[in-house]
Amino acid sequence: MYGALDISTSALVAQRRQLDTISGNIANMHATRDAKGQPNPYRRRVALFATGDPSQGRGAPGVHITRIVNDPSPLHLKFDPDHPDAVTSGPQKGYVRLPNVDLSTEMVNALFAVRAYEANVTVMEITKSMAASDLRLLA
Repeated sequence: MYGALDISTSALVAQRRQLDTISGNIANMHATRDAKGQPNPYRRRVALFATGDPSQGRGAPGVHITRIVNDPSPLHLKFDPDHPDAVTSGPQKGYVRLPNVDLSTEMVNALFAVRAYEANVTVMEITKSMAASDLRLLA
């Protein structure tokens, strides 16, 4: 019983981190400057999942996020020569480099993460009810 709860707990933690990553992407989808104020657009981040639960020891069942990486897809370009971060020379003159975040993609990913979170909560509730039924049978 505790194994099933541990597996679902690891999935809850992983999906929460996934949702944190998605919310960060949405929050920064219009950021054309980095933390230092330089014109360096935000890059979408993606959480990479892997099997196992390192908190339970090597080879333990479950899931975890190994790392969060930047999405290498190209940045979006928007023609806006009056923008303070517009490119001033070269073939992209007048274009503003925008983050590679697509709101529709992020919303679908968030919906998927929420559904996975809910499914794991349901598994935990079923596991608890099965344990309660076992105790009633033994009593």
